[in-house]
Amino acid sequence: MVATFGVQGASHFAINAEHYAAIAFIRPDPVIPLGVASMLIQGATCALLFPTFDTGKSTIRNALVFSWTIGGFLASYIVLAEAGKYMIPSIPSWILVEGSAAAAQFTIFGLLLGLLHRRPTHV
Repeated sequence: MVATFGVQGASHFAINAEHYAAIAFIRPDPVIPLGVASMLIQGATCALLFPTFDTGKSTIRNALVFSWTIGGFLASYIVLAEAGKYMIPSIPSWILVEGSAAAAQFTIFGLLLGLLHRRPTHV
């Protein structure tokens, strides 16, 4: 939730607020509990899947690769399919904003995931 809400909240409500305000199909007052529920489901799913993906070598590197893989899967819908489905003002702008936010979100998530799963070092 930290990575997702931090990046997406900042993008939607501050950094790219004008971009989102120009989209006619977006609610002026989003239903935050639905977004939180989505974040909890996605976070739990990723947390459960990661240990099966981790090869035991570089946990942070593995977590980043895992996060970028899952992120690419999830973001492909938001970045590309929604741009093709909805009447957005500018497809290139949509792809830039949504793609940048997804890249930041899943990079931060991968780093946090790697730190949470790191193995203790023996001194």
